[in-house]
Amino acid sequence: MILENLQRNSFIGKKAIGILIDPDKIENDHGLIKLINICIENQVDYFLVGGSLVTTNNTSHIISTIKAHCHIPVLLFPGHSIYLDLSADGILFLSLISGRNPELLIGQHILAAPIIKRSQLEVLPTGYMLIGNNNESTVSYLSNTIPIPSSKVSVAASTAMAGEMLGLKLIYLEAGSGAKIPVPEKLIKVVKKSVSVPVIVGGGLNSPEKAIKALHAGADLIILGNGVEENPELVIEVSDRIMNYNKTLDVHE
Repeated sequence: MILENLQRNSFIGKKAIGILIDPDKIENDHGLIKLINICIENQVDYFLVGGSLVTTNNTSHIISTIKAHCHIPVLLFPGHSIYLDLSADGILFLSLISGRNPELLIGQHILAAPIIKRSQLEVLPTGYMLIGNNNESTVSYLSNTIPIPSSKVSVAASTAMAGEMLGLKLIYLEAGSGAKIPVPEKLIKVVKKSVSVPVIVGGGLNSPEKAIKALHAGADLIILGNGVEENPELVIEVSDRIMNYNKTLDVHE
C-alpha cells in the first residue's frame, strides 16, 4: 500500500522523492523514456502525473509508458475530476484546504467519488495547501483562491492541523509550479511539528540545495517538476543526497 509506505517511512524519518510529469510538457516518447530511465537509475520513489490545467489527452499514454518500463508507483495529481485516469496506481485526492472554493474542497470530489470507488486506484486523502506571496500562479488562478502568505506560519500550521483532524492522511505544501521561491523552511518545520501525518513539499525546488533544505526542514516527500524539465540532472543530484541521508538512518536502526 502506497499510503502505508509513506506513513512508515515518515515515522522512521526516511525521505522520498517524486517526479511530477505535466502531460502538456511531454513532447515525445523519447524524452519521456529518457526521464523514466534516469528515475530508475536513481531510485525515484514515485511518479506524479497531472497538473492544474491539462489540455492534452496523453495522460493514459504517459502512465502506460511508465508502467511498461518500470515498477515505480504512478500517482494521479488531478486538478479537476475530468483528469481522472484509472490506469494509475493511486490518486492524491486533493482537498484545497488553504482556500475557500467549495468546488475544490469537496465539489469535484463528489463527482469523482463514484468513479474512483469502482476502480482499483488507491486513494490518498490529501490536504493541499498553497503557500506563497504570488497570487498569479496557474493553480491559484484556476482554483480562484489566495495562497497562505509565507509569513503566516501559524495560519499554515493551524490549517494543516485542521486537515489532519478532518481525517486527511497527507499534507501537501505547494509553492506553485515554476515558483521562484519555494515553501520556506520555517513554515515546513512548524507544519511538520504540528501534524503526525506525512508532509509533502513541492514547487520551486529547482536546485539540490533548495530540495535538501526542504527535506531537512521536515518534508517526508519532495516533488520535483519544472526543475527536472529544465535540468534532468537535478534528479541525480537530489537522489544521491537522499540516498546518503537514508543510509545514515539504516546504520542507526
